[in-house]
Amino acid sequence: MDNGFWSSPRLRFFAAAMVVINGFLPAVWILLTSLKTDTELVQKPITYWPHNATIQNYVQAFTDQPLLKYLGNSLAVALIATAASLFVSALAGYAIARLNLKHRQFILTAIVASSMFPLVTLLVPIFETMRTLNLLNTYTALVLPYIVLNLPVCTLVLVSFFQSIPKDLENAAMIDGCTRLGALWRVVIPLAAPGVFTAGILAFVNSWDEFLLALSLNSSASMRTLPVGITLYQGEFTFPWPIISAALIVAIVPIAVLIAIFQERVVGGLTQGGLKG
Repeated sequence: MDNGFWSSPRLRFFAAAMVVINGFLPAVWILLTSLKTDTELVQKPITYWPHNATIQNYVQAFTDQPLLKYLGNSLAVALIATAASLFVSALAGYAIARLNLKHRQFILTAIVASSMFPLVTLLVPIFETMRTLNLLNTYTALVLPYIVLNLPVCTLVLVSFFQSIPKDLENAAMIDGCTRLGALWRVVIPLAAPGVFTAGILAFVNSWDEFLLALSLNSSASMRTLPVGITLYQGEFTFPWPIISAALIVAIVPIAVLIAIFQERVVGGLTQGGLKG
């Protein structure tokens, strides 16, 4: 088929529209559901727009379960895991991009391969490790695995950006008295800011949304994270979808705000990383 077909504006617009619809419409549906009453939700014909919008579901979302506590736990775990992931991946990415490492290609292949293991296959060894270290029901029990899970993607993103920065800038900094680590933090990291923001957003979202480890490693009510806490609204025979939807909107808001604030840097980082990688 002619390559002009695939590069046509109409096809690109259609592909972009499908991506937007796939990501945007479910969030809009959840938002509208969170504003409906139980009666309106089950009535027929279906009402797409709430006839009597109410915020009572949001009130119940915070009163039926300690949603604010879950929110704080998720925020703490995600922020700590993201910061630690960026620190370690910056060092690893710089070493791969700049140092004359033996078997460099093998290291990159191993990093990619390590990210392909399904999380469920790692659950038992992670659980046994945390139990042996007496870390169950602590932030550390989640932060340490999240760091390990975030490292491959963060490292690969940063490697592509570090490779695009001229070595002469680091050499000039080291001539002026910087150590290699000093040149990394003072020269390379600022210049690779789009990549750092991109890696940070990916790490934060992965840590924020993770469910399996959060459910298995922290069974204490005071240590539950938001994804686990949201599952507790349903009963054995009841599914309060408006309240669950309200809790989901609360979970979506921090991610939406984060993306809105750093949108240009994230989009620029993903684009530049794809072009340089």
